[in-house]
Amino acid sequence: MFWKKKPKYQTQQITDSNFNEIVATSKIPVLLDFYADWCGPCKILGPIIDELAEEYEGRALVAKVNSELNPQLSQYFKIKSIPTLIIINNGAYRERFNGLIPKPNLEEILDEYIAESSEEE
Repeated sequence: MFWKKKPKYQTQQITDSNFNEIVATSKIPVLLDFYADWCGPCKILGPIIDELAEEYEGRALVAKVNSELNPQLSQYFKIKSIPTLIIINNGAYRERFNGLIPKPNLEEILDEYIAESSEEE
């Protein structure tokens, strides 16, 4: 073929061990996607999260947390169902969304937090 498939963007994985150094100290808004490999809705949301991570790189941290491999984070945020999306801004927990959220809505949410962060600087 004459075209090459674009390499898949690697969305950052947040773990129990790297959460404090990456998320807690982040100067930009953070969107965490709590998922599991076996979860059907998570598989639908996953590519959207990957796109957002690439599109918002440098303006917001969009990352994934495998809820089965990171039980401490799942327990800390009281994850009862997946997918669950958590917004953290300026080191503080701000919002939680459960289930599938359309990409335009997620973009709107991220844009609001980015604007809020830039006003506080």
